[in-house]
Amino acid sequence: MSKSATISLIFGLFGFLIDRAHKFFQIDIAGWSGGEMVKVTSFLDYVLIWNRGVSFGLFKNLPPYFLSIIIGAALLILVIWWVKEKNTITRIGLALCVGGAISNIIDRFLYGAVADFFHLHILGRSVFVNNIADIVIFIGVTLLILEMVLPSNKIKSNSEKS
Repeated sequence: MSKSATISLIFGLFGFLIDRAHKFFQIDIAGWSGGEMVKVTSFLDYVLIWNRGVSFGLFKNLPPYFLSIIIGAALLILVIWWVKEKNTITRIGLALCVGGAISNIIDRFLYGAVADFFHLHILGRSVFVNNIADIVIFIGVTLLILEMVLPSNKIKSNSEKS
C-alpha cells in the first residue's frame, strides 16, 4: 500500500472512530435517547436529535431503502475516486468523507436515524444540527475544494520545466 493510501486511511479511520466513540458514550453510556439539551452558548446547544434525512434533514420523506441506495451510490463513487487518486491531500479529503459517511450509515442501521448533537442557531433561527461525522465530512470536502482551487506543486513543477 502506498504512503498516500496509508496516511489517508489513518485520517479516515480516526474521523470514523472519534464519531463512533462520541455516539457510543452519549447514547449507550450516558443514556441519551433524544430531546436532551445542554445550552453551551447563546448560539450553540448540545442536544440529541434523530435525523431521518440526509444533510440538513433533506429527503427525510423518502423510503429508507431508496435513501440507502442514494447514500450507497455516493459512497461507492468516493471509494472509486479514492482508489484511483494519487494525491495525498485529495485522498485524505476523500477518506474523511468516507469515514464520516460510514459512521452515519452505521447510525441508520443501529438506530434508524443519524444521531446529531451540535445545534447552531442564530437570532432564534436554527442553522444546523450536526455530529462529529458531519464535521469530519465538512473537513474532507474543504480539503477537496482547496486542492482544486489552490495552485499545486505539480502545476509549478510543470511550468518550471517549460
